[in-house]
Amino acid sequence: MARSASREGPPRRGRTPLQGIIYWGAVLTVWALIFALAFLAVFAADLPDTSNLNEARRQPSISYLDRSGALVSVRGSQYAPPVDLDKLPAYVPAAFIAIEDRWFYWHFGFNPWGILRSQVYNLTSRGDGPLRGGSTITQQLARNLFLTMDQTYRRKAQELVLAIWLETKFTKKEILALYLNRVYFGAGAYGIEAASQRYFGKPAEKLTIGESALLAGMMKGPSRYSPVSSADRAARRATVVLNEMVRSGAITPAQRAEAIQTPVRVNPTLASQRAQYFTDWVDEQVRGLVGEPTEDLIVETTLDLPIQLSAEQALRAGVAGSRTLGVQQGAVVALDGEGRVRAYVGGVDYEDSQFDRAAMARRQAGSAFKPFVYLTAVERGRTPDTPVVDEAIRIGTWEPRNYTGEFLGPITLQTALAQSVNTVAARLANEVGTGNVAATARRLGIRSPIQLDPSMALGAVEVSPLEMAQAYLPFANGGYAASAWTIERVRTAEGRVLYDRSVAQPPRTQVIGAPALPQMNQMMRQVLTSGTGTRARVPGYDLAGKTGTTSDYRDAWFVGYTGGFVAAVWVGRDDNTPMRRVTGGGAPAAVWQAFMARTLPRLKAEPIPGGFATPASGEDPIGDLLEGQPGAAPSPDPTPPTGTSGTPGPDQTTSAPRA
Repeated sequence: MARSASREGPPRRGRTPLQGIIYWGAVLTVWALIFALAFLAVFAADLPDTSNLNEARRQPSISYLDRSGALVSVRGSQYAPPVDLDKLPAYVPAAFIAIEDRWFYWHFGFNPWGILRSQVYNLTSRGDGPLRGGSTITQQLARNLFLTMDQTYRRKAQELVLAIWLETKFTKKEILALYLNRVYFGAGAYGIEAASQRYFGKPAEKLTIGESALLAGMMKGPSRYSPVSSADRAARRATVVLNEMVRSGAITPAQRAEAIQTPVRVNPTLASQRAQYFTDWVDEQVRGLVGEPTEDLIVETTLDLPIQLSAEQALRAGVAGSRTLGVQQGAVVALDGEGRVRAYVGGVDYEDSQFDRAAMARRQAGSAFKPFVYLTAVERGRTPDTPVVDEAIRIGTWEPRNYTGEFLGPITLQTALAQSVNTVAARLANEVGTGNVAATARRLGIRSPIQLDPSMALGAVEVSPLEMAQAYLPFANGGYAASAWTIERVRTAEGRVLYDRSVAQPPRTQVIGAPALPQMNQMMRQVLTSGTGTRARVPGYDLAGKTGTTSDYRDAWFVGYTGGFVAAVWVGRDDNTPMRRVTGGGAPAAVWQAFMARTLPRLKAEPIPGGFATPASGEDPIGDLLEGQPGAAPSPDPTPPTGTSGTPGPDQTTSAPRA
């Protein structure tokens, strides 16, 4: 045993903990260097050219012209030179650092812990809410200067390489200045100077703490947190930024409280310009057609500024005159027979609210939807003289009722539409099929989803004013479908044409034929001569249309037309609470009448195409029209405003007018 032990020799000693740390640290360092070299070899081989880094170019401008060449507005910053960081209040850059990269002065281009936290959140959030990124300000600058927005691992890797390169080439102050002068703030504004001028009408060196926080908050999503289109959301985000500024020591709690109490207002010059809802809407379309502009552009639009001004004035006056009835907002859309948008008003006051109710709001159509029911029935053989009976009806568990609880008995189809009788519309839709009614509405231009419950006959369908104007166009233009459009041409300032609508346009499709078209026009003329829309009459013109009111007076509509011209008016409240007995034959019809009285002489309007059908029940639509007086009171309304149920609401009394 002793011999054997002597041959084995002394036992080997293991590494001490310190030696182990040194050994494995060296191994990991070597492998890290190998990985870094391989990483650079793979992802740095095709990095973009960085030689033009200091070529600061101004943001191209977009000038919008109306159909006669008059200037509507200009978007984009025509002159936005780089701002000197030393001339900005200290809280301006501090706001961006606080919310975007509070470790900006301590990292070398990227923050490993930030990347790790964002990845853990994205893996554990199970798709609840937007994904988080871990990009530093330096990484964002690298992306904005050299890369695309593609969400790929290769782009992220190149972003990391370029961020490290920027940190080696520039000081932190220079990186922050480059970032503030190049980052995108939405609405065509690149750089903080352009953004300050765009949103607040002042140079960046005069920004307040609240305005700085609002701009910094937009970095999470310029469109989503825009003070123009999403004021409430932008304000909430700015509050988050202010909290982070206090946390980082950039401002005091007292300064935060003062900033919250001081209102931040959108540039009053911008807000007071005409057709701002229209310009916002078209601005997105331009980029969809030609991409982000790289030079100054001129956009020739379909807008008619005198008609636009008439629409804005009529809506503002109509809502102001109905405020005691709870009317707070409204929208007007006017199209010509080809679908050109001639007027577009998305709200009463752009400065107070930039939400576009003309295209973005979806409100129940009420009885303004009934023409699609009647057209479906007429196309299947009914006529204006077809006898119908206004009587109680039950469809499944649904019992639509007229407002007074009484019925007119035997009447004609024309009278039923003119008087907006609910029971007849419900019976017609049930007979022809709600699926067929929905198909008719889609054929004419309704794009929103249409539910097929029986109540859809009374307008339990959410639509926008733009859709309603578009869907009534075939009644006005001879039966042809026409989608609303706004852009005639897009050209550069030097005259190079980038888009021209007149090139290779497809032929129009006829969606209403004879005899349905003249019969429908006859019935909708009667709405203005002796029905619910008498207040919309303009003496001496051939006009037709339909009123609409929804349950509990939440929405009120008038959609009307003459030859080759349609205008849709909606009034209501943004919070969808009821107004005080406001019907389509009231405030909306008055707005429509005021607008059309100014507009028709300019249009040199022609009669509604399709000829005149034989008058029903001995009525003379043309005679009644020419003899009618403007401002006549609407006829009595024995049926309730319609909506999801089509039954009287608790605030609807026996004297309420009909939809």
